[in-house]
Amino acid sequence: MVDKKMDESIAQFCAVTGASSKEAKKFLEKYKKLEVAVDAFYNDPNAMAAASRMQNDAPSTSKLNQLFDKYKDGDEITANGTIKLCEDLEVDPENVVLLAVAYELKSERLGEWSRKGWIEGWKNLGCDSIPAMKTTLVKLTDKLGSDPEYFRKVYQHTFEFARAEGQRSLGVDVAQAFWSLLLPVGLKGGALSHISSKDGDNDISMNGEEGWKDEYTDWWFEYLNEKGLKGISKDTWAMFLDFVRTIDARFEKYDMEEAWPSTIDDFVAWAKERLGSGA
Repeated sequence: MVDKKMDESIAQFCAVTGASSKEAKKFLEKYKKLEVAVDAFYNDPNAMAAASRMQNDAPSTSKLNQLFDKYKDGDEITANGTIKLCEDLEVDPENVVLLAVAYELKSERLGEWSRKGWIEGWKNLGCDSIPAMKTTLVKLTDKLGSDPEYFRKVYQHTFEFARAEGQRSLGVDVAQAFWSLLLPVGLKGGALSHISSKDGDNDISMNGEEGWKDEYTDWWFEYLNEKGLKGISKDTWAMFLDFVRTIDARFEKYDMEEAWPSTIDDFVAWAKERLGSGA
């Protein structure tokens, strides 16, 4: 909720002043209230000059509209347009970076993009051309893999836009497909590095203690299929991310008293038995 309110304030600040998101966040964190932050910005000649330079270099709405029209089918870009866009960007439609793009462009459904989200999202990323978008995809891939908080935002958004319309949960097969995309990049890049606990928004490192492994993702899928579960709830999806980050490699420090979903409780017992048997 706090992040959402801050994002809304940053958007309003940028709309009023023409400042960058980074500059807006700096003033809002310092002055707390939007009106006070805006007044402080207008009284800062250096900040005003920087905003003026940024506006001159800002991505073109006209160019972004032209690109949108190239790929759209009706009022939105849908599956066929997405495939064509991926061809032009030279990226596989199943590349995990497109989940970050979906988050940035506020895609509400898989493979669909609204004009509003397209323009606002690419402008926030500083892009108005295919070459610029290609460069940004490289940056987003790195950020997704290495930045725990950014990974969390993309991960949470993925649940929302991957759900079938009218459904409250994800089908197990769909959830597994997205976990297969997200977990490897987070484990490899450090976004899912092992932590001992969470203190507010601060992760506390375990100084090299082993945590979740790629093979445990296979175990998780095997367990879900063995139990015949049909869906993954929003709570299970969200808390599984914290579970992956905090569980030790032997599943010995799992606190059964915590409010974990029963599916995760049962998986820990299943995994301990498997480790004990040397499987």
